Amino acid sequence: MILVTGASGKVGSEAVRLLGAQHQSTRALVRDASRAPRADVEIVTGDFDRPDTLDAAMRGIETVILVSPAVPAQEIAVIAGAVRQGVQHIVKITSKASADSPVERRRGQARIEAYLLTAGLSYTLLRANAYMQNLLTLAPMIKQSGGFLMSAGDGQVGMVDARDVAATAVKVAASPGTHAGRTYWLTGPDLITYNDVAKELSEALGHTVDYRRTTPAEHRVAMVQAGVPETVATSNAQAFGLVAEGDAAWLSDEVASVTGAAPRPLRTFIADHIAAFT
Repeated sequence: MILVTGASGKVGSEAVRLLGAQHQSTRALVRDASRAPRADVEIVTGDFDRPDTLDAAMRGIETVILVSPAVPAQEIAVIAGAVRQGVQHIVKITSKASADSPVERRRGQARIEAYLLTAGLSYTLLRANAYMQNLLTLAPMIKQSGGFLMSAGDGQVGMVDARDVAATAVKVAASPGTHAGRTYWLTGPDLITYNDVAKELSEALGHTVDYRRTTPAEHRVAMVQAGVPETVATSNAQAFGLVAEGDAAWLSDEVASVTGAAPRPLRTFIADHIAAFT
């Protein structure tokens, strides 16, 4: 049986939908049952900060697709619970983790991965580039002002659709032994700049969408003023600054090599989510 944590999020919900459609024996862990994905799977409620609920969710589970906001204490608690409950394999959704990164969430991912590697469980790491779904956070600004603010300069990003990350996780979870100890770097098919994003949105919407460049410091202030928590705004601004320096300009063919299907391009993502921008 497969457990998907964070099952109401962008990767988790799609993984649950795919597993349900394939009639895989699946349990979906959510904090709020009202936000549980609609799929033919077992739904359980739990809290990353309550180990007893994690233990209950993992009873009888062989493989965990581990999706969470990447808070080290929480993911480490999930891994520890998996060890206690005899889970055999963890498929961890992660990013470009680094213990010495200036971005706090990357340092957090490094801590989680270090713990996982010493936990004694079989594992697979799915290291995703930036999600196309993050572009949806720009939709209110685009609708209000006809453009968006960004501090990524002309940096290229191997943006990946979260649905393709979920499809990769499902493939690995269905046959974990084949992928044990592997790290897959997941991207879309193209290197994209935010100028490319503006052009694709302009074409899809039928009017010009402006990409307004700013500095990371100014971008951080704008995010805080828009209601983004300060710690998140700081990490976001740092990450976008790194994008401007080329940090996210990497591509791989590993979505296709694992799933057998090519990853979705930006144009497809925008077409599928056009209602969010109109």
